Amino acid sequence: MIFCFLRLPGKLACLLLCLAMLGGPARSASIDGQFRQWLENDLWPEAASKGISQATFEAAFDGVTPNLKLPDLILPGEKVAVERDQRQAEFRAPAAYFAENIVGAVVSGGKRRLAENAATLARIERETGVPGRIIVAIWGRESAFGTAKLPHDAFQVLATKAWLATRKDYFRDEVLAALEMVERHGARPRGLKGSWAGALGQPQFMPSSFLAHARDGDGDGKADIWQSEADTLASIGGYLADRKWQRGRDWGFEVSVPESLSCKLEGPDQGRKISQWAAAGVKRTNGKPFPAGEAGKIGYLLFPAGRHGPAFVVTPNFYVLKEYNESDLYALFVGHAGDRMQYGSRPFTAPWGRVDSLLRSDIARMQRGLEALGYDVGGADGLPGFRTRRSIGDWQEKHGMKPTCFPSRELVDRFQ
Repeated sequence: MIFCFLRLPGKLACLLLCLAMLGGPARSASIDGQFRQWLENDLWPEAASKGISQATFEAAFDGVTPNLKLPDLILPGEKVAVERDQRQAEFRAPAAYFAENIVGAVVSGGKRRLAENAATLARIERETGVPGRIIVAIWGRESAFGTAKLPHDAFQVLATKAWLATRKDYFRDEVLAALEMVERHGARPRGLKGSWAGALGQPQFMPSSFLAHARDGDGDGKADIWQSEADTLASIGGYLADRKWQRGRDWGFEVSVPESLSCKLEGPDQGRKISQWAAAGVKRTNGKPFPAGEAGKIGYLLFPAGRHGPAFVVTPNFYVLKEYNESDLYALFVGHAGDRMQYGSRPFTAPWGRVDSLLRSDIARMQRGLEALGYDVGGADGLPGFRTRRSIGDWQEKHGMKPTCFPSRELVDRFQ
């Protein structure tokens, strides 16, 4: 047994050591103590240097303990868990993202919100150039039009991740931004409710995004993205406008792409005039010509499932949507759902084909193999973004294979 006969702070340190050796709840108490030390000795000096008052800091972290159930944490003494997580995570086929019950719920709910908020959305579109259907689709996807529960205390989530997550620097900046929301914008510390990732309110803004893009949409002098629908809609529109949404342009069009055009031509750095894509045989699947106003402007091929699913010609606005959430499928969901709620269009014309069941670790191994050959795959993260997809297509062509531009079991095995 260990006896603690030291004076107070030594007694506290000794107690924490005893608790750590006991394990279970005691270990949690030890971690709680380390967390408080990190707040006081590490985070507080930087917050103070940025003009955060001690009163604000203490109010923000009053009673806050680390949430060890959050994902992507590395507990003291543990090793980085990225490879472990990739081995455990199944890669989700793109088709699952567009399950009709999910898309349909956003579309049906969005139609009603478009009508209910018509005047507000028209004003926001005049001010920002962002169509109401796009704003409402993001609102629906992010928080089910404000009905989704936001159970997490933002300061607990952000501070836990700033201390223990694999992306400490990113979350450190965000927790400092949250403190600024309290210090300079009148936010209540316990009123900052959000997701397990620290995203706040109905538009799911990170604190830095709130500071940069939140808008007062109802004229009461403040931006309330928790209770005010008008503020939420104005903030989403403001975010996209600040990210250079091009007024008057669409996000993209579903197309058929002839086999003579390789899927390795995908990507935002391989644009052509839309009239040039059309001259090469790219056609809209609904049988209509590309809008006359788009013909002379730049568009980009998109194959989110390689040759195993729908193809698209997208505009720069598609990549603005990706600024909201760094995912091709997210941006595609928003554009597609918005079109359906306003125009009554139907699901994609081309079906999503079957793809092999893989783990993210399988895809990451293949990505590392391609990197070793000099390909830019956008990082070996186990997620096949456009750089990975077109690298696969190029490798397939060079090896006499029909390019599919998508991971498969055969390809993974080639890179064992």
